[in-house]
Amino acid sequence: MRRLSRLVRVGAVPLGGGNPVAVQTMTTTDTRDVPATVAQIRAAVRAGAEIVRVAVPDRAAAQAIRAIKQEVAVPLVADIHYDHRLALAALAAGADKLRLNPGNLRDPAKIREVARAAQEKGVPIRVGVNAGSLDPRFLPRGREVTPEALVKAALWEIELLEREGFRDIVVSLKAHDVPLTVEANRLLAREGDWPIHVGITEPGPELEGIVRSAVGIGILLAEGIGDTIRVSLPGDPAREVAVAWEILRALGLRKRGPTFVVCPTCGRTGIDIPGIASEVKRRLAAVEKPITIAIMGCPVNGIGEAERADFAILGGQGFGTIYAHGKVLRPKVPEDRLVEEFLQVILAEVSPHG
Repeated sequence: MRRLSRLVRVGAVPLGGGNPVAVQTMTTTDTRDVPATVAQIRAAVRAGAEIVRVAVPDRAAAQAIRAIKQEVAVPLVADIHYDHRLALAALAAGADKLRLNPGNLRDPAKIREVARAAQEKGVPIRVGVNAGSLDPRFLPRGREVTPEALVKAALWEIELLEREGFRDIVVSLKAHDVPLTVEANRLLAREGDWPIHVGITEPGPELEGIVRSAVGIGILLAEGIGDTIRVSLPGDPAREVAVAWEILRALGLRKRGPTFVVCPTCGRTGIDIPGIASEVKRRLAAVEKPITIAIMGCPVNGIGEAERADFAILGGQGFGTIYAHGKVLRPKVPEDRLVEEFLQVILAEVSPHG
């Protein structure tokens, strides 16, 4: 059963309160470069991002939020470290949410000042604890980061905020280590009803990053913990968003765009299943409507999957039969025409961006 958390609004996006798990990402551009940042945000939104975070390393970056918000509709989170004045400047520029790191912003008076300013603006704060920047005060004697240490760091700042009457709090506890992250979030979930932002930080490049993120985020979501997620991968934020959606779809938590059922292939396969699936996926990248597409190599499991899918190819030796909504629509289409005819069938019903 999903953990019930308090409702916190980030712009128009509700977190917690039983709302769908929201997808976040973070830009890699210099925030001061408004055109580049806007372009990257728009690409991430097309991929399905619902909240976007931007780095705020200096006052110019904070002030750039005002210009960026004029060009995009997605809520913007200001990522703040070290200097509380940057949080104040980001609020003045219209940030929809602040991320504060208790590991490098430690002065209670300054945190309270930010809380009061955020309260006036109606802007939530994420208490974002990372293993790599954990305040040494919370480390045990062995200096090893523990789940309990991550939770203590978060609770220290949460208490400061709540003493100011500030309740629009989101919390994240992240590490590279998957078991550490999972256990820390389990402990946190028992401490209060704050919405939890789930992710694995610095998980690694491509395959390693995707696997570690899917395992860590997936475990917590499957246990009902998590109200918003970010998959942290080096490079294009849109790639992070695509992986996040795959995690949510795999768990049945969100639906967006095509879900593919693809035969792993064996010696019975008579058409290029991997190539066909890859091309169909590429050509349908702009489709947002939830549909199921099966691309199968032989009748063993293929008939059942084809009959259950919205659209399907059932492969033979050098040809494929096209199904729509469980019915044979075009029998024995030669392999060299299969992708084009299959796409014609799908796009006759499903428009891109819809």
